[in-house]
Amino acid sequence: MKIKLVFLVFFILLLTSCSSSRKISTPKTNKATITESPYKNVSPVQQVQHVKKLQKSNKSLNKYSLQYIKKYAPIAVSEMHKYNVPASITLAQGILESGNGRSQLASKSNNHFGIKCHTGWKGAKVYHDDDEKGECFRKYKYVESSYEDHSQFLSGRRRYASLFTLRKTDYKGWSKGLKKAGYATDKNYPKKLIKIIETYELYEFDKIREKDLKRVKKGTSKTQRKPKVKTKKRPKKYYQVKKGDTLYSIARKHETTVANLKKVNTLTSNTLSIGQKLRIN
Repeated sequence: MKIKLVFLVFFILLLTSCSSSRKISTPKTNKATITESPYKNVSPVQQVQHVKKLQKSNKSLNKYSLQYIKKYAPIAVSEMHKYNVPASITLAQGILESGNGRSQLASKSNNHFGIKCHTGWKGAKVYHDDDEKGECFRKYKYVESSYEDHSQFLSGRRRYASLFTLRKTDYKGWSKGLKKAGYATDKNYPKKLIKIIETYELYEFDKIREKDLKRVKKGTSKTQRKPKVKTKKRPKKYYQVKKGDTLYSIARKHETTVANLKKVNTLTSNTLSIGQKLRIN
């Protein structure tokens, strides 16, 4: 009995020592780098029609903002369905942070959201004056990479977690939440985002469902596979009946059939008369 008890105590101590030496690893929520590749076959989101409608109702709108919407709305909607960041917020931030894609940071480094390097960033870097002189900002090969990194930046950090409890259509809540979470130091940041969203009606892009995109994409590809081809009508051809002609001989000569000759000429019998005009096709 004593031997069994000693053995049991030894076995428990052995298990305890093994478990204490085991390393516990926690997954990292923030990626240090992103895989860069340009978007292919992004579904259109009626952005051209949206811009035309805005131009018609208000001719004083900023042309560069309109161009930005026309160019990047499909990417913003695509990102919305992958990461749940409202397309209106993404577009408004892009317009504001990048100066409609015309700022030095955007034009030279494809950084449309002013995302700084932060600890652990292993991608390309560029130095630019912002809150302080010579601050480190992320540099991308493609604009699409900037959009994806923006989505991952918001969805992968705890301080922005409360934003994802809001509805995607609550652009006001998102705008205020971004400022509260520390995305920008400007106290008027929420007002600026809301004004851009409402001026350019960017909230309309938040209503686009993923299944609607698939339907548009499927319809577009079908049209591309089978383009409509206009067929030219052949001119009508006639033949004048001569002595000795029969329907059979005429059909054979013109590579058609007796039945076809009778059909196109509305003949009820095989009887022909010299000089009679027959339609061949």
